[in-house]
Amino acid sequence: MEQKQRVGEKSPQAMPRPGGRAARIQAAVFKAVDELKQAGEELTVPAIATHAGVTPSTIYRRWGTLAELLSDVAVRHLRPDAAPPDSGDWRADLKGWLEQYAEEMASEPGRAMIRDVLAADRTDNACVCSAYTGQQLDVIRQRALDRGDSPPDTAVLMDRVVAPVIYRILFGRETPAGEYVAGLVAEVLGDGEG
Repeated sequence: MEQKQRVGEKSPQAMPRPGGRAARIQAAVFKAVDELKQAGEELTVPAIATHAGVTPSTIYRRWGTLAELLSDVAVRHLRPDAAPPDSGDWRADLKGWLEQYAEEMASEPGRAMIRDVLAADRTDNACVCSAYTGQQLDVIRQRALDRGDSPPDTAVLMDRVVAPVIYRILFGRETPAGEYVAGLVAEVLGDGEG
């Protein structure tokens, strides 16, 4: 017996497939952005579309604006590749991870990614980036808890270490150096060392 499709209901053929055409288009467009950036080319929707082998309307339909596209590309690059290293000393791991984070975000590519994420009209990509950072800190924190230690909450680390670092990167004249980050970590941990 044949079932009728209700008004407004998508047919099974219209449902997006994971890894299907949409995923291939996204991969091609993201690759085009990366390659054009690396070549020092101007990033425009027509240039990206030509390089990706799609039409500009495909990009506009999916992302709306160039800023939204660049924001999505930046978020993809800001996603951590792996869990933070585990030396067995969570304090050293935390300090090392935060110093590396500050160094990467303060680099010119890091600053460009932050700008791209923040340039988009929507805020969900900034929230995703914040979640990535929080997840990395959660891993270090959970390891400490599993060893019977009492690390600070992730929210405290985000507010008292990550936030000042990002603020300095965005608005400060000086790049937040290792000593600065170590001092913030020492304050949060209640250590006299920095």
